[in-house]
Amino acid sequence: MQKTLFLLLFVFTALSSYSQDFFDRNVDQDKCYVLLCDPTVSRIQTILYLTENKVFKVEDEVEFVGVYFEDQKYDFAKTQQYIEDKKLDKFHLQAISGNLNVNNLFQENGISRQLKKAFDNSAGVIFFGGPDIPPAVYGEENTLSVVTDPERHFFEASFLFHLLGGFQDETFTPFLAARPDYLVTGFCLGMQTMNVATGGTLVQDIPEEVYGAGNAEQTVKTDREDLHRNYWQELAEDTLLMGINLHPIQFTGNSFFGKTVKVKKNRTPKILSAHHQAAEKIGKNLEVTALSHDGKVVEALAHRVYPNVFAVQFHPEVASLYENMAALKFAPDDEPKTYHEIIGKEGVRFHKAYWKHISKALQSVKN
Repeated sequence: MQKTLFLLLFVFTALSSYSQDFFDRNVDQDKCYVLLCDPTVSRIQTILYLTENKVFKVEDEVEFVGVYFEDQKYDFAKTQQYIEDKKLDKFHLQAISGNLNVNNLFQENGISRQLKKAFDNSAGVIFFGGPDIPPAVYGEENTLSVVTDPERHFFEASFLFHLLGGFQDETFTPFLAARPDYLVTGFCLGMQTMNVATGGTLVQDIPEEVYGAGNAEQTVKTDREDLHRNYWQELAEDTLLMGINLHPIQFTGNSFFGKTVKVKKNRTPKILSAHHQAAEKIGKNLEVTALSHDGKVVEALAHRVYPNVFAVQFHPEVASLYENMAALKFAPDDEPKTYHEIIGKEGVRFHKAYWKHISKALQSVKN
């Protein structure tokens, strides 16, 4: 009998340790929590790589809480199992539930209290890349978007609106009004969602709307430096073709790159790009800090009121930027190279400088 009770107690304790309602049970006021939206297994692996290799430098008391909407398509039981199997005691999960639809995102709604609890118990949040946002979220008809997980977008757009406010309701008081130094950053889709959540819009397809290329054959005739993902995959059967592009960006006159992120303003570092949509009308209080090589695509945004709110259209989180991994090629006739080789020393320095700023921003919040 005692063995049975002990076993039941052990199982209950184990399940509680890896529960997906972290902020309802286990908050330690001596810890610093960073939220990770869409915490898939690959996201956890990414953060592990960045922190273990000192690209993203965090103190010992920093822990990560993956937050997600229960109606998302991904099965986050996989993440919970991964955390348990790898004994990752600094990673946790928090599920958010409620009624979200395209009409109630930019106002107080059924998840507002849960968002506020996550905000109150954390120092910052990271929004990652992903599929297309439903154009209805920013008041447009879907003409060129491929929407696969609308619930994820409803959640992340509403969360960012709660954090920052937007043109949709000028009377709304955002969470950061009370804590203006809170860290909010995002990559690729994360930047697009930040723009949409604050009242901006998107170009639904860069090749067609910006360059007038209606198919892959026409798109690959565009200058390689002006492509934002690899369309050769649609035309050639070659297992070494990368799905992304590594192309240069340029900095605007905004002081974010140069003064805030310590880089030389005249540099044009290569970055990793994998998108076909882009910020169009810019959201409330956001400023453009970087552009594509030809100046036609927004590559980075920063908030003019909240100093630790900024995002980029590219992917600085990808591990293969920081060391040689798989050798791939962009076009069928290219020689295979690693991402690390392609971006070169200048690109690596830029990406490390960007993560250094994220690390410093988090440290400033924590203190």
